[in-house]
Amino acid sequence: MTALDAPAVPAPLPVLTPDTLVPAERPTLYFLGVSTGSSSIQRVFPAWAAELGLDDAVLRGIDLPVGAPAEQTRRIVEFLREDELGVGMQITSHKIAVGSQARDLFARLRPLATLMGEVSCITKGPDGLHGFAKDPVAGALALDAIVPEGRWIMRPSNAVVLGAGGAGTALTWCLVRQERGLDRPQRLVVTDRDQDRLEHLAAIAAEVGPDVPLELVRVDSPADTDAVLAAQPDGSLVVNATGLGKDLPGSPIGEDALLPQRSTAWDLNYRGDLRFLDTALRQSGERGVRVEDGWTYFVHGWLQAVKEVFQVDVPTSGPEFARLSDLARAAR
Repeated sequence: MTALDAPAVPAPLPVLTPDTLVPAERPTLYFLGVSTGSSSIQRVFPAWAAELGLDDAVLRGIDLPVGAPAEQTRRIVEFLREDELGVGMQITSHKIAVGSQARDLFARLRPLATLMGEVSCITKGPDGLHGFAKDPVAGALALDAIVPEGRWIMRPSNAVVLGAGGAGTALTWCLVRQERGLDRPQRLVVTDRDQDRLEHLAAIAAEVGPDVPLELVRVDSPADTDAVLAAQPDGSLVVNATGLGKDLPGSPIGEDALLPQRSTAWDLNYRGDLRFLDTALRQSGERGVRVEDGWTYFVHGWLQAVKEVFQVDVPTSGPEFARLSDLARAAR
């Protein structure tokens, strides 16, 4: 069977909000985000469920605006805890909020969730809710697919992470942890508008990879970020981990920003107002910029959630992973 043989995708369930939460009627994986109805996972999950033998399971989105009040975040986590057929939750845009504002609602936080100060996946155990930080795992898998093994050894250069939120912090863990040995950037540069987030990220970097020089830059505008890019050596990795382009419109860099020569521009977004990708694509010829979107990150992130919530074996490479990836791409 090919990816095009995937079963017909049922219409997605209506998206919920903190004010319209209703108990599930079938085993349900909830999806907490900003605009969950337009995510490809609404079409991908049914194909994966059929492939993995989760025929009774459904996905249902819950939309919550960026910066929503803490009581709304807590209401959603409490709803999951009490919903008998709510089997778990994947969180995309509110990972730090759930990890901080609803921390006391969890029976157990796994080590990476405690280290990162965020929760991206919730499962249920006999003792209550368990919180996971799956972004570091998914980020490491996506990073290995995008940046070849040994790349930092053969071509020393910098990594620039735009955004010190949950995704940027997780990617910092992936890039600097000592287990990678010499295959790490010669310097990590991280930008953000929020000094507190930068300092939180710095504390994690100091714990897992203190020997990689870290430069924190607080920025107030795309022009500030453009100046940071102009100072980077050829061949650097530049990652948009801000959420701009998906959770909110816009780009962390200006339309005329110059990316380093022969750099890799990786946008963790794959849908939305992809201005960062557009700017990078215009430089793929003359400046030799390699462009990657967030699709691989998306696939790994969701498969890690499915693995934890439903306790099924999920491959991370090889023919079986390729099959699941093909099903996702066909549904997309």
